[in-house]
Amino acid sequence: MRAIVGATVFVALLAPRLEAQVPDRSAPPELGPPPALVLPAIQRAELSSGARVIMLEKHNVPLVQVNLVVGAGYASDPQDMIGLASMATDMMDEGAGGRDALQLADEIDFLGARLSVRAGGHQTTVSLHTPVSRLDPALELMAVVALEPDFPGEELERKRLERLNQMLQARDEPRAIASVTFDRTLYPDHPYGHPAIGYPDAVKAMEVGDLERWHETYFRPNDAFFVVVGDVTMDEMRPKLEALFGDWERGRIPSIDWPESEQVTSRNVYLVDKPGAAQSEIRIGRIGVPRLTDDYYAIVVMNTILGGSFTSRLNQNLREEHGYTYGAGSYFDFAQLAGPFRASSAVQTAVTDAALTEFMKELNGILEPVPEEELERAKNFVALRFPSRFQTVAGIAGQLTQLELYDLPDGYFNEYVERILGITQADVQRVAQKYIVPDRMAVIVVGDRATIEEGIRALDLGPINNLTIEDVLGPVPEIGGTQ
Repeated sequence: MRAIVGATVFVALLAPRLEAQVPDRSAPPELGPPPALVLPAIQRAELSSGARVIMLEKHNVPLVQVNLVVGAGYASDPQDMIGLASMATDMMDEGAGGRDALQLADEIDFLGARLSVRAGGHQTTVSLHTPVSRLDPALELMAVVALEPDFPGEELERKRLERLNQMLQARDEPRAIASVTFDRTLYPDHPYGHPAIGYPDAVKAMEVGDLERWHETYFRPNDAFFVVVGDVTMDEMRPKLEALFGDWERGRIPSIDWPESEQVTSRNVYLVDKPGAAQSEIRIGRIGVPRLTDDYYAIVVMNTILGGSFTSRLNQNLREEHGYTYGAGSYFDFAQLAGPFRASSAVQTAVTDAALTEFMKELNGILEPVPEEELERAKNFVALRFPSRFQTVAGIAGQLTQLELYDLPDGYFNEYVERILGITQADVQRVAQKYIVPDRMAVIVVGDRATIEEGIRALDLGPINNLTIEDVLGPVPEIGGTQ
């Protein structure tokens, strides 16, 4: 009995404390300030060949990421052979150093590593992801692929056929048609207006010698750097790279005078007919800015509000409020040259004109002052997501690659969150009015013209240019002597 009475008294005494600890669920908890990101020191070295090494140690997992970045990509393609860089890089791991594609793949898999080659607009990256215990043999395979590609003729024929089939399939993909139309409209006489995959005639004309000359011209150490991230030190890593890439021969790399891009000066509609399409693909935009712009941070925050997140204005309007689409958004393609600004979505055919109305509403609305609460939410979204880019060795290597490509200061990452949080309402309105010009944009719609043209015309967005798929993609490519 005494035990029961004692327990009752204890519970009675404890009850106020338990009641005080019950969380308040009437409102979401307030977020604290975004944590600061403080990375280890970035280390630098140079090999005898002149190739630079940028490194950041990360010792909590036994993995290493090594990226070799060469300063040429598909924007450097000659006018008569668009797609050359993409094809050459696609072929580099299809046979190298006397090994065929299957032998290379088997050796890489045996090591538990991943090795790939990819051409970007202005650079090509050979990427290696490997357990630290297999670093030496994995690096040897990386060097073979990077410096000794064989470009076997039978693999070129296979890739050629594969690529021509992709071009054929693209004719049935409204999303691909819309993207090609958008790029060609904004950049008619510019490398950014060409598809990286190339054009049918160029792909058919490519020979092994073309790929070899591209590699010999651009894969040179005097315009290359390594990014190393992982469970290794510079004292360990530099001799390994020196042994494999120290004798890499320099060469003269041709300079390119990039053409100027002419900004969109009026609003025009380009309607590409895709009979029977269940959806309409919409692209609205104009030429944006290069990565090295003083307005970078303000643009990031502004676009987060407009279309750069799930809770952005475009997505909340077209998806959540109206149910026109599964998703709508916008982005600025920050590149070496001025890349495009693009707002886009795929919407139900029957609401194409209504969706365009809502797009224009939001593009005009972002020009007005942004409410402080919405601004703070966008800044916190960007700031809180930023550290996630540094969770893996591959992610960190990708960030360091951008740091080196654009010659950003070593303290850039540690200052990023502070710079984002410092953006004001005036900053957002200024860059919106400077770069979002709704009455000077290209409006691309790919859909069933018979169903959607009348509604689009009634919106009076601007002159309508009616196009066919052949106008955009050219004649149907011949594959194996058939169409």
